[in-house]
Amino acid sequence: MTPEGGRPTASRDVFVTGGTGYIGSRLIRELISRGHVVRALARPGSERRVPEGASAILGNALEAESFVHALRPGDTLVHLVGTPHPSPAKAKEFREIDLPSVRAAVEAARRAGASHFVYVSVAQPAPTMRAFVEVRAAGEKAIADANLTATLLRPWYVLGPGHRWPLLLVPFYGLAGLLPRLRDGAQRLGLVTLRQMVAALVRAVEDPPPAGTVRIVDVPAIRGA
Repeated sequence: MTPEGGRPTASRDVFVTGGTGYIGSRLIRELISRGHVVRALARPGSERRVPEGASAILGNALEAESFVHALRPGDTLVHLVGTPHPSPAKAKEFREIDLPSVRAAVEAARRAGASHFVYVSVAQPAPTMRAFVEVRAAGEKAIADANLTATLLRPWYVLGPGHRWPLLLVPFYGLAGLLPRLRDGAQRLGLVTLRQMVAALVRAVEDPPPAGTVRIVDVPAIRGA
């Protein structure tokens, strides 16, 4: 548990997949600033993109065998590998990258005895992005089937540099929030900022759920992190 506005009471060993990406690079910097020990999986040739202070682990995110050796019992594994800028046109990438990568991470965590698996899923149910939602739901099922202690974060869209077009939908969200039949969906599929997302991930790392349980963090909870 972390005191409000303070530093964590204990350092954690954190293994991050997707650590050079949109969310991952920022998360790693924040974890290091708070005293955690971070190792980040990187493809050969990409190790220089791993944020300073983290140890780069060379491997293939789609193959558990390539990085399971770098995991230790008691680690927190944060899985952030995913197709950038998801859209309905990228269903093939979701099935060929996102799904195999989470299955590989789950297998590695199970074999190594990781104590906590943190997964960025997606808000569900949802009226669009069917393939993306199906793949993320399959990732959640893989985690449950492996009996991992886990935190599943379910944002819909994370606003940040290069990711701002949904701001055009803000008037719609405001209107939907006033209509009882649309209010729940508007909250579940609401927008979160990159800062809120990183804060929610840090909280997940520092305050894991009870052993053997799966905790779901939805959009309102991400906003409140």
